[in-house]
Parts: sequence; structure tokens; C-alpha cells
Amino acid sequence: MDVPETPDSDFRRSYRRTLVRRMAFIAGCVVLCLLVMAYSITLGTYPITMSEVYHVIWDAILNIPQDSTDYWVVVDLRLPRIIGAIVCGFALAVCGTAMQSILKNPLADPYTMGISSGAGFGAAVALILGVELVAGGGVVVNAFVFALIPMAVILLMSRVRRATPTMMILCGTSLMYMFNALTQLFMIVADPDDLSNVYNWMVGTLEHLSYENLPLIILVTVAGSLVVQLMASRLNVMGTGDESARTLGVNVDKERLLLLILVTVVAATVVSFTGVIGFVGLVAPHVARIIVGSDNKYLVPAAGVFGALLLLLADMASRILANSVLPVGVITACIGGPVFILLILRSSKEAWR
Repeated sequence: MDVPETPDSDFRRSYRRTLVRRMAFIAGCVVLCLLVMAYSITLGTYPITMSEVYHVIWDAILNIPQDSTDYWVVVDLRLPRIIGAIVCGFALAVCGTAMQSILKNPLADPYTMGISSGAGFGAAVALILGVELVAGGGVVVNAFVFALIPMAVILLMSRVRRATPTMMILCGTSLMYMFNALTQLFMIVADPDDLSNVYNWMVGTLEHLSYENLPLIILVTVAGSLVVQLMASRLNVMGTGDESARTLGVNVDKERLLLLILVTVVAATVVSFTGVIGFVGLVAPHVARIIVGSDNKYLVPAAGVFGALLLLLADMASRILANSVLPVGVITACIGGPVFILLILRSSKEAWR
């Protein structure tokens, strides 16, 4: 005797399909990251085969002393860059996801909130004017401190006047244009060498990543991502609207400001080492949201692994398309711009509902 279908059984079946799709997307991105990483490490201007690459890596794991060009190219030059691409892509995507969920705006990300532009201005001050906020800190400290200024202004505005998410977005966008204008002004009067350094930093590059700064980036990314993941349920509640969230016991203003401070610190840490890498924090959350939905319990890790894959592919493309290494920010802009236009034309309103 056939059991009649019930709304409850339909719901369970639909939920299982959705869960399988979400987990498949996350697992697929992880697998693709590993495959791209395995192939990407063999690419570059210095010719080296895959077997030679993994022979060098295996010797490095076993701590076998090596003094060869292959070892320097693979372990000291390419491996930190590839690891950095994965970590930084994950961090920027998580920051973009959190910002879009907090502010309920699909255009929110570390760049549109002025964080990246502030970091660019700080780098220009160090490279062109030679002014260091901390002696010996150089570009990194300047970029980090100036990246925090836009969020400090937004927080101050929230204290003086109760700021809505729309006001925060507009304030961040205004600061972005202001910092960009000041940076361009400095670049006009810079000498050619300093101008080249500032330009490479402004378009974003992974060339300066090393084993010395990777532990800090990884630590901040892991800690920040875990906190965002633990607060995923509150992000879901806040997504229903401020009034609805307040009736459910969520202190919306406090939670929003705390999360904005957290993701600002994570994004500022990344861009202070890599420069301004755009579109990762904007496109990755949109693509992930279309596939896995708006539940932040799944959206945060899904966007993170897709952002890691996106930046890893961009880094690989930068070494394939030119005899010399292109700044990875150029590739992400070339990829992210058309993809974002396509997403706009396809209209992802359903994913935001």
C-alpha cells in the first residue's frame, strides 16, 4: 500500500536536496583548490616539471638539506604565494559575505566600504613621502592603520547619530573616493620608481607574501572566520530586519558594530600585505549565495572556499598569460567585472529573499 505524500515529507526531501547541493558545492571547491594548487606550483618563467616539483617538496618535508635553484623557486618563491592566495581569497570572501549580511546590501565588501582604499593611501604615504607611522613598520603598518580609518569614521558616526546600514554604505563609499583621490594626487608628484611601486601595490599582488608574514595572515583569517561562523545564526536573524531581530532578543546595533570591527581587522590585515585586490569579496559571496542560499551557516564557508579558488585561479592565470608575473589584482578585476555584470543581468533577487 502506497503511503500518501504529505507536505512534511516534501519538505524533508527538499531540505535533503538543498543540503546535498550545499555540501557538494563546498566539497567541490575544496577539491578544485587542491587540484589547481597542485598544477599552479609548476607554472612560472622558470621551467620545472611536476615530478621535480614534488620531489623538492617531499625532500623539504623530510628536512633533507638542498641547495638548488629548484628548491628556491618551489619552496621559497611559489609555495608561499600559492598558500597566500588560498588564505587571502578565503579571508576576503568571508569579509564580503559578513558585510553583505550585516548591512543587507549586495554591494558591501572591503573595497566599497573604503577599507582597501584607506590601505592604498597608507601605502602611498610610506612609498612616496617616506612617512612611517611606526619606525621600521614601512608599508604594512601604514596600510593597516589607514585601512582602519574608514571603519573608525563609521563607528564615530554611529555614536553621534544612529547610522542605518544605508548610511554606513554611503559613508564607506565616500571615504573610498576620498582616499583614492588623495592617492592619485600623491602619484602625480611621485618619481618613476616610487610610482611603479605604488601602482603595483594599488592593483594588488601576492609577490610580497613570505613565510614571515603568512602565520599572521593565517591566524587572523582563521580566528575571524571562526567567529563569523559562530555568529551565523545571529546573522540570519539580523537578515530578517532590525525590528524583527530586536523582538527575538538580538542587540542589532551592537552585533553589527562588533562584526564590522572584526571583518575590518581581518580585511585590513590581508590588504596590508597584498595590496588592493578587488572583486573577490564582492563576487564570491554572490556566486555562493546563488548556489547554497542565504543561510550563513553554509554561505560563509561556501563563499570562503570559492573565494580561495577564485584568487588561486587568478594567480595561476597571471603566470600563464604573461612572460613576467602580472599583478593578481588585474586578473581578479578582469574576471570579476564581467562575472558581476552577468550576475546583475541574471538578477539574483531570489537568492536575497
